[in-house]
Amino acid sequence: MPFWRALLILLCPPLAVCDQGCGSFLIVCVLTLAAWVPGVIAALIILSKSDNL
Repeated sequence: MPFWRALLILLCPPLAVCDQGCGSFLIVCVLTLAAWVPGVIAALIILSKSDNL
C-alpha cells in the first residue's frame, strides 16, 4: 500500500476506498459517520484484501 493511500485512510477513509466500488464506499462512509475509528479499520481491511488479489 503506497504512503499516500495510508495517509488518505487516516485523513478521510471513504476517499481511500472510492475506487473499490460503491458497496465498499458506502460501508466505510456509514462506519466513519458512526465513529472515525471503525471507518479507518474497515478501510484498512478493504484495501489490504484488494492488495492481495
